[in-house]
Amino acid sequence: MRSILNRFVTASSFISMTASIFLLFSSYSHAQPVTDDNSTVTYPAEFFDQYEPFSVNDMLDRIPGINVARNGAGNNNDSPGSSGGSGRRGLGLGGDQVLINGRRTTGKENEGNSLLSRIPADQVQYIEIIRGTSNNLDVRGGNQIINIVLLDSDTRSSFAYEINADHYHDGEFKPGGKLSLTGQNGAFDYLLSAESEPRWENRVGFETSILPNGAANDNVRRVSTIDSQPLVLGANLGYQFGANDIAHFNAQYNDSDAPSIENRTIINRLVSPASYEFEFDDTSDSNELWEIGGDYEHIFANGARWKTLFIINEKETESLRERFEISNIGRNTTHTKDLFLSNFNRYQERIARTSYSFNLGESQGLEFGIERAQTTLDSSLQLGLLSATGAPSASFGGLTPVTDSNATVEEIRYESFVVHNWQINRRMSLESTLIVESSEIEQSGDIKKKRDFDFVRPKVDYRFNITPALQFRATVEKDVSQLSFNDFTANINGGDDDQNAVAGNPDLRQEQSWRYDLNLEYRFNNDTGVINTNLFYHDLEDVIGKIDVSTTSSILSANGNIGDGERYGINIDLSLRLGFIDLPEVLVTSRLALEDSSVPDSFLAIDRRLSRQGRGSYNLGFRHDLPRWNMNYGFTYRNSIKDNIKVYDIDKIESYNSDAFSILFLEIQGWAGLTYRFEATNIHESKRCRIRSRYVNGTIATGVLSEIENSCSHTGEKYAIKIRGTF
Repeated sequence: MRSILNRFVTASSFISMTASIFLLFSSYSHAQPVTDDNSTVTYPAEFFDQYEPFSVNDMLDRIPGINVARNGAGNNNDSPGSSGGSGRRGLGLGGDQVLINGRRTTGKENEGNSLLSRIPADQVQYIEIIRGTSNNLDVRGGNQIINIVLLDSDTRSSFAYEINADHYHDGEFKPGGKLSLTGQNGAFDYLLSAESEPRWENRVGFETSILPNGAANDNVRRVSTIDSQPLVLGANLGYQFGANDIAHFNAQYNDSDAPSIENRTIINRLVSPASYEFEFDDTSDSNELWEIGGDYEHIFANGARWKTLFIINEKETESLRERFEISNIGRNTTHTKDLFLSNFNRYQERIARTSYSFNLGESQGLEFGIERAQTTLDSSLQLGLLSATGAPSASFGGLTPVTDSNATVEEIRYESFVVHNWQINRRMSLESTLIVESSEIEQSGDIKKKRDFDFVRPKVDYRFNITPALQFRATVEKDVSQLSFNDFTANINGGDDDQNAVAGNPDLRQEQSWRYDLNLEYRFNNDTGVINTNLFYHDLEDVIGKIDVSTTSSILSANGNIGDGERYGINIDLSLRLGFIDLPEVLVTSRLALEDSSVPDSFLAIDRRLSRQGRGSYNLGFRHDLPRWNMNYGFTYRNSIKDNIKVYDIDKIESYNSDAFSILFLEIQGWAGLTYRFEATNIHESKRCRIRSRYVNGTIATGVLSEIENSCSHTGEKYAIKIRGTF
């Protein structure tokens, strides 16, 4: 641990020196947005006029360091032991770090960040990057919060639209479009939106399998297509009953069916001459989600606030995969079904939350409240195989039933919380949070089980504005992740042709973590750039990985708790305008993320990295605005540090690597005031690769290596044109 801290200190010294060098360049930029005493940076709408932005997203893209706020640098919300993202536990104090008019959008799928591409730029009054804490904020615990303040007028409206077309590497052509209506009529404000975007995918893959002695085993060529065009409808409504009362209602509907087919050609190299086998998968896949949410807030005469909110959502997914062996190709081609795999999931949430906040003098505030959440999963899985011994069933596609599983999992959770905010002095603040939660998880169906859980989750968030431009942040937090109820029951495995389904584990416990973060951010003068450094250490408890649930007749694994672990690293974000070389219209954004982790392996009795957690990644973004020519262009480039991204299962070890991913764009404001955007995605056919080592006659610790599969696939390049306009 001491060597890790030494590396952190060295990295911090390098970053401080880098910030000093870049400070020399800041004097070359023009006067820019204002930073107040609370380190909040305000960008008036007029600042963006030179760029002629279409949406709020376009405005944010011109702000240096916005990736720190949008991606929540330092939050690491998707890491083990966390409760971040749309799958977090209930609503919580955190969540999406985007506010609209100072208020969070009550939703999990329909959050503030999802609205940014739907709100036209001409409806914005100003944008705030809030770097401090306050008792009046609807979102707690974010490093930074983006607040979009819309125009306030008796009557305003704006209609925005986008039509687009995507051309894929297999020649497929798919159209799409977006519509949004934003406005205000007296005390009533609204945002209505609809979009349908193509998600066509044609993936080409090739796999080579060798035996332990190096001899060729087989080759597999795959061509799969997914034809998806999600439809998303949204409504965000608000009404100001008076100076002290306001209510919001939000709704979203998402229909994202994704039927797919896959053709496989299997070449057996163990015989001479090589023999050929052909397989065909036909998978129907339907996905439907709806969510409604709302909130009501009352401000008392003494400035205290009472707020209550709710969310109800439901997501249904249903898939049916049928596999066929194809023989006698030609006029007498036959299709023999040998797999029937049907899976259904209905996931529901019912959340209610209420809180009361008030000031304890001029420098302190207190908020307390309670939240109740009911989460339910209904699932079923039917597996049928071609068998000469069992009786076929029409309910299993005419095949022999092997698995017929049904389960219902329900969690009732109560969360009590109190938040104390203290403005220690003009430059320092301290926010302390205590959450006490109690839950009961009950499972019925194939297995009946009931368990109770209790957690105490403290958090401390300290901020010190060393100068208005330089801020230090330190947080310590106990977090608890939300369990995936799909892990409780038998489920499908779409990533392995030789494994049709995976077992469930009704004894699964929540991952927990103590999370320590240090953050240092420097904003250069005149809006010329931002450099942000985040050091983190996560002490993990009850990490979820694969455990042995084998029976006397078969080797089986399931997701289970494998022990305690740790994760640590550094994230460096740099965003810089190139005014020091007389190119102030050029904005370069980069990120370097380095990490390491350790967790015990339940099969090999060794310490290893967390599953799918590699050594880090790096990103680069470039944007050049040419206002005098009404155009801009640029690119984004993302890549990960190769090797050591592994997954350990009971009878196989998988190692993943992927090529870099890039997008190039050119945008022009032209005829009829429309914006024309051209995009080229993945033009170098980025590949996704995996090496899989399989073991037989035991586990990866006790068995014998049977084959090594080396497979790669790509989805090819995509070209798109988008035409945008408002009126």
